[in-house]
Amino acid sequence: MALPLLPGASFDRNLGKEKFHKSQLWGYCNNVAMLVGEDKSGIGGEPLPGQKLKPKYSAFPREIGSDAPAWVAFDKQVLSFDAYFEEEVPDKNQELYRIRHCKIYFYLEDDTIQVVEPQVKNSGITQGTIVRRHRIPLPPPNEDQFYTVDHFNINIEVILYARRYRIIDCDQFTKNFLRKMGVRLNPPVCRPDDPYTKERQKIMDNMKPLRPYERLDTLRQFLEYDGHVLRFFCVWDDTESMFRDPRELVLHYYLSDDTIEIKEMVPVNSGRDAVPLFLKRNKLPKYAPTGLYQPGTITNRTVLNVFGELVGNKGRYILDNRKTGAVHQEFYKDCDLTTGAVINVWGRKIVLCDCDEFTKEYYRTKYGIMDFTPVPYKAPPLPKPEKKFPPYTGFGSEEDSLCSCLGLLPKHPQKDFKKFMEKDRNGLESNILRFLAKLITDSPIDKERKFIISYFLSDDTISVFEPMRRNTGILGGKFLERGRIKKPGQELFKSEPSEYFKAQNLFVGARVCFHGHNFLLVDADEYAFNYMEKHANEFSMADISVILKKLKDIAEPRSREVKQMFAATDPDHTKVIEYDPFRNLIVNITDGALSEHEIMTLGRYYSMRDDSEMDVHFLLAVAQEQLKKKSFENFGQLSAVLVYNDREKHGVLPHEMCRTICKSFRLPLSDDLLQALLTMFEDGHEQVEYKKLLEGLNWRENQIPAFQTIKVPLKNEAEK
Repeated sequence: MALPLLPGASFDRNLGKEKFHKSQLWGYCNNVAMLVGEDKSGIGGEPLPGQKLKPKYSAFPREIGSDAPAWVAFDKQVLSFDAYFEEEVPDKNQELYRIRHCKIYFYLEDDTIQVVEPQVKNSGITQGTIVRRHRIPLPPPNEDQFYTVDHFNINIEVILYARRYRIIDCDQFTKNFLRKMGVRLNPPVCRPDDPYTKERQKIMDNMKPLRPYERLDTLRQFLEYDGHVLRFFCVWDDTESMFRDPRELVLHYYLSDDTIEIKEMVPVNSGRDAVPLFLKRNKLPKYAPTGLYQPGTITNRTVLNVFGELVGNKGRYILDNRKTGAVHQEFYKDCDLTTGAVINVWGRKIVLCDCDEFTKEYYRTKYGIMDFTPVPYKAPPLPKPEKKFPPYTGFGSEEDSLCSCLGLLPKHPQKDFKKFMEKDRNGLESNILRFLAKLITDSPIDKERKFIISYFLSDDTISVFEPMRRNTGILGGKFLERGRIKKPGQELFKSEPSEYFKAQNLFVGARVCFHGHNFLLVDADEYAFNYMEKHANEFSMADISVILKKLKDIAEPRSREVKQMFAATDPDHTKVIEYDPFRNLIVNITDGALSEHEIMTLGRYYSMRDDSEMDVHFLLAVAQEQLKKKSFENFGQLSAVLVYNDREKHGVLPHEMCRTICKSFRLPLSDDLLQALLTMFEDGHEQVEYKKLLEGLNWRENQIPAFQTIKVPLKNEAEK
């Protein structure tokens, strides 16, 4: 008994079996007739015996690509095919069909297809996307399946929605991909021409004259040289005018369209009107031998009168293909413009005297011109008269009086703001050089006086301060107000600016005179030494290379004697001596050729300090600096309180007790600094030696010198 046929199914009697074009048929399941699918697989997804499953998507070999899914492995990869199709034209007798070329894009990530027709100018057809991107089913009877990559090749036909496309070629990427897929590519086919388009082209060719007028294409020149301008400096010797002065001009030649523009450089206060342009930008014609051409002589087209005056006033004119009688006008080009050339600008002789660097490089590259000697056209400028300022009157400062002579409106003297910002105090960097000085005098009272000279690097000002000393009868404090100090021996009322003391004039051993007071600089603080050694290029007294060279030139002839002198100073052969004997040796060797500052720099360079000594010295120097700023002088009462709490009179107190007493006196020191100082002065039993601590903190009586006794190791005697 045969199964009933479905609608649309057919029975092939020659083969003796049913042939279904639908994807469904009748079957039995548990002796019950039911409708089952033809492409339904068996248990576990395995195909049934004799069953062939239809692929839903393109099947790629394993060796092609990676194991990633297709939408990842083939992302943004598209196969491009060149195709065409024939379209019938039933409503026109000029053409029966039309050839339309298009592009077929196959997207590998999801097997979608897109058909696009390129735009053709004046085609009159709606062009662009013919088939939007989506999956396209196969033509009947396989409309239940979709196009895959296996359905595409060169020189085949594909049917997309009843329209037959002929694939004629593809791009190189598509060819390589199909070859990797194992597809044997067919040879490409020639692209057919549309018969109606060919017919229209013939008509257009017949309508054009045999010798058409030339069309000058300047687009390439514009795109290549847009923004490139040659600049020449010119002069027009206008000797026929009333004043007969040369006129300075600047000529601009635009390489994009061969136009020329000329501007006049009008000097200041010349009496001439400042016009924007001397010559408007345009092509500059060369001056004709016969003069200027009459209007209408130069035209773009020439015509011939066929009949002349035979037919009354009427004539028949045709285009002159041979351009009989045409006037060709020449214009200035870049090859005509060189240094020293003379061009005619509408009757004015202009000399090209010089050009800029870009113009020189252009002529070197294009024409190989290497000589660009400028043509002198300017008279040498007159020497400027020397400004003579009146002498200083004594009122105000010299800088302020000088500003009143520089202009009608007096202005304040300008300060070096950049130097002020760089050398002003910044954190722990004070930028102040402090020196210890004493007066050079015969008075026994003034000889014992000590002064602190501070030099401010931010504005080159100097201040002098005298520390207070008890029971001397001299009131200490500010000795000299901060300000710039003139060097002695200068005339007061003069036109030239006075010289002031600079930082290079202050060093240990220098003698300076401040307003009649002579000072001798005997020491400096640690910051001053470090700053001068760091900036040795500015301070020659702190440049160790200069000092060693000077010392070598002096001591080299006496090297044996110098060696014996150092050996006598070091009888134990420790190769280490104290600073004072070292200084005396250097003074004896050099006979005073080295200043005190140079000897101290040399000693600092070869010094050896224990870490503990350096730490105590540094901490006490910082503490004294802070106490001095806060004007703390209550050391007597602090010492009395510490002695009172020392019941056993051993000179030591516990760490915490000393810290509490110092805090009760509001000692202006940070907690970390006070803690470090107390730790430094502890003995082996965590007891603080408060007497030594107070002596180190008392900046009035025991000011810590910046340069203490050091030990100097003997190095190469040749350097000595």
